[in-house]
Amino acid sequence: MNETIQIQTRAAESIAASSRVLKNTYLLLSMTLIFSAVMAGLSMALHVPFAVSLVTSVAAIGLLWFVVPRTANSAAGIVSVFAVSGLLGFGLGPILNHYLSLPNGAQLVMSSMGITGTVFIGLSAYALVSRRSFSFMGSFLMAGVLVAFTAGLVSVGASLFGFPMPGLALAVSAMFALLMCGMILWQTGEIIHGGETNYILATVGLYVSIYNLFTSLLHLLGVTSND
Repeated sequence: MNETIQIQTRAAESIAASSRVLKNTYLLLSMTLIFSAVMAGLSMALHVPFAVSLVTSVAAIGLLWFVVPRTANSAAGIVSVFAVSGLLGFGLGPILNHYLSLPNGAQLVMSSMGITGTVFIGLSAYALVSRRSFSFMGSFLMAGVLVAFTAGLVSVGASLFGFPMPGLALAVSAMFALLMCGMILWQTGEIIHGGETNYILATVGLYVSIYNLFTSLLHLLGVTSND
């Protein structure tokens, strides 16, 4: 009897802990998304060049790899999360200005934002309601991201040397869009089932997934609309 009570108590404590992580993650995520949007607006107003976007993206990746994991268990982790989202948001400005200069650019940007928000809410709600574990997707998604990232570097490198590969660039965007959908499911599932107990790391993971999903959809919609 006592053993049963202990099991039930541990289960209740686990659910409560997961709920706290989820609540803190969504709260911090909403703030970083707003901050990122503000930084993107500032970048757009300043009309910064694409080179700045490249520099801020590289800086954000450096923070993701070397700073965020080391500060995730302290208050400095929150600062690093805002630094990452701010840099990526600022680097998004030149991209948005480019698309907004197209004949139907405003529609493309709004459509990408709308689809991204709908997909995130839909996938998160499915993970929360179904309570399914998506841990089996982890290794597949990581391998897929590595392949897509490598293909993206090849595409960018080819363009820089005067050999653009639009087909490969389109394929990379499609791969990232699908992979980010899987990442949102997997990351949310990890939070729900206690696989991720650090809300700072959870926030960064979901933010990067949303960011990549948005930029990938923007590229895909731009191509399909002949822009």
